[in-house]
Amino acid sequence: MANKEKKAPKGNFNIKDLGGILFSKMAKGGASRLRSNTDEVNKLNVFPVPDGDTGDNMRMTIESGIAAIENIDSDDLAEVMKTLSHGMLLGARGNSGVILSQFFAGMSKGLSKSKTADPATFAHALELGVEQAYSSVMTPTEGTILTVAREAVEYAVANLTPKSTIRSLFADLVKEMHESLDRTPEILAVLKEAGVVDSGGAGLLYIMEGFNRVLNGEEATDEPESVAAPAPKAAAPTVFTFNENSEMTYGYCTELLLQLQSSKTDVENFDVDALRAFLASVGDSVVAFKTESIVKLHVHTFTPEKVLEYGRKFGEFLTVKIENMSVQHTELESNEGSRPEAKETAPAKKYGIVAVSNGPGVTELFKQLGTDVVVPGGQTQNPSTRDFIEAFEQISAEHIFVFPNNSNIFMAAQQAGELHKRAQVHVIPSKNIGTGYVAISSANLDNPDVDAVICEMEEAMKRVSAGYVSPSIRDAEISGIHIKNGDTMGIIDKEIVVSESDRMSAVKALASKLLELPDKFMLTVFAGADSAETEQNELTAYLSEKYSDAEVYFIDGGQEIYPYIFVAE
Repeated sequence: MANKEKKAPKGNFNIKDLGGILFSKMAKGGASRLRSNTDEVNKLNVFPVPDGDTGDNMRMTIESGIAAIENIDSDDLAEVMKTLSHGMLLGARGNSGVILSQFFAGMSKGLSKSKTADPATFAHALELGVEQAYSSVMTPTEGTILTVAREAVEYAVANLTPKSTIRSLFADLVKEMHESLDRTPEILAVLKEAGVVDSGGAGLLYIMEGFNRVLNGEEATDEPESVAAPAPKAAAPTVFTFNENSEMTYGYCTELLLQLQSSKTDVENFDVDALRAFLASVGDSVVAFKTESIVKLHVHTFTPEKVLEYGRKFGEFLTVKIENMSVQHTELESNEGSRPEAKETAPAKKYGIVAVSNGPGVTELFKQLGTDVVVPGGQTQNPSTRDFIEAFEQISAEHIFVFPNNSNIFMAAQQAGELHKRAQVHVIPSKNIGTGYVAISSANLDNPDVDAVICEMEEAMKRVSAGYVSPSIRDAEISGIHIKNGDTMGIIDKEIVVSESDRMSAVKALASKLLELPDKFMLTVFAGADSAETEQNELTAYLSEKYSDAEVYFIDGGQEIYPYIFVAE
C-alpha cells in the first residue's frame, strides 16, 4: 500500500485526512484507555449491588473489533472501519455494548466509500453513528450513553471550520463528552439519587479519550487482556446408559398437555389450584396453567403413572413427555461447560428455544422444560451477539424463541436475531430466570399460531412478580430506603424495598412483601450458589407458619450474585 508506513505524527497536529492505519491505532488506543478504567465504569452502578458490568461489556465489545482488525495491513479507512464494526457487532455484550457497536456500525456506513476522511466526512460519519445508535433502542432514554454521544457530536460538528483538523474534531468531541457526562445526573433522576454519572457514557468517553491521545502522539502500550472468546469445545459424547443395575435417583420429568373434556369436568371452572396441590403431593418443580380448555402441567415425580391417572379424570392427553432424570443428570454432568454440536441432521420443527442461564440447577431445569440450547451467562457474564448466533445455528426450526432472562442481555439477543437468517427469531422480554422459567413452562408449542404462543408466554410473565436478594457494596439512600455497605437488600423488579444488616431478616421480609401482593399465593424460590440449607429450612418454617395457605417451592438454581431469586404467582 502507498501509505502503508503512515504513523501518528508527534508534534504535528494538522492532520486533514484520516487513513486506515492511523484509525486502527486510534481504535487500539480507545480500547486501551477503556481497559485501564473498566473497574471505574463498572462501579458506576445505580443500585449498590455487585452486578456492575458495563465496563466489562463495552471493553469486550471493542476488543472483539480490535481482534478483527489485528491482521489487516491496509490504509483503506473504509476497509478497516467495516472490519472493526463487524467484529464489534458480533462481540457486543450488554445493552451498552450493543449501543456502542451500533454507533460504530453507523460510522462505518458513513465511511463506506472513503479510503481517507477529512474532518467534515468523519463528522458526518459520527452523525450517522449517533442516528443508528438511537434507532437500535426501542425507547431511547436521555441521560445515557445516547445523550453523551449525541451532544458531543452535535458540538463537534457545530465547531467545524475550513481550518478544522481531525485532531481539532476529536478535541471538541472529547471536551463536550466530559461536559455531557457530567450533566447526565441532571437529566436522569435515578443517577442523581445514586450519586453517579451514566456508566455507558463514561465508557464511551474513555474510548474517545484513547482515540484522542493517539492523535496527540501517544501510543497504546498495553495489550488486550482478552480480545476474543475461546472457541467452544465440542460436547463430549454421552456414554451413560440406564441399565439393569442402575438405580432410579432423580425421578421422572413429566410434562402433559391435557385437553379438558366437558363430559368429565366443568371446563370453564376447572380448579387449577387443586391440580397443583395434587402434583405437589406426588412431586416437586410443579407448574400448571390453564389456557381456555387446555391445561399444561410439569412435575418431577417418581410416580408419573399417578399423574396420568389423575389427569384422565378430567380429559384426554394431547401430548405426553416422560423423561428419566437420572439419564438427564448424567448427560448434564458429562456436558457441563460445553455446548452441543450443531444439529445439522436434526429434523426441522416449528419451534425452538434458546435460554440464558447462570447456574447449573437453572440450566438443568430449562433443559427439562424443553429448551434446545442453554447459553451460559447472566449478570457480569453477559453472552455476546456471536454466542446467540452460534446457539441459533444449532437449532433446525422455523421459529426460535429466545429468553435472555436479564434486561441487560435483551439487546444482544435481539441483534443476533436480526443477523441470523435461517429462522425467524423472537426475543421474549424475560428479565430474570424466574420470568423465563414461567414463560417457557406456559408455552403451548403445539399451537401453530406463533403470535398466539408469544402472547401466551408474555401474559404468563405479566402474572408474576420477581424479587432478588443481594448484598450491598456501598452506602446509599434510594427511594427512602437507607442502605449501609454490607447490608442485604431485597429488590422487587427495579425497586429496593428492604435493607437489613441480617441476611435472613431481609430474605423473610422480601418473601413476605411478594406473598402479600394482590392475587399472589405461590412462591418459587431459586436458591443460589451462596444459599445454605439451614437458611432454606429457616425460610420454609417461617413461610409455613405465616403463610400457611401459600404454595412454596424451592429450586436449587446455583446462580451467582443473587443468593435468592423469588417468583410470586
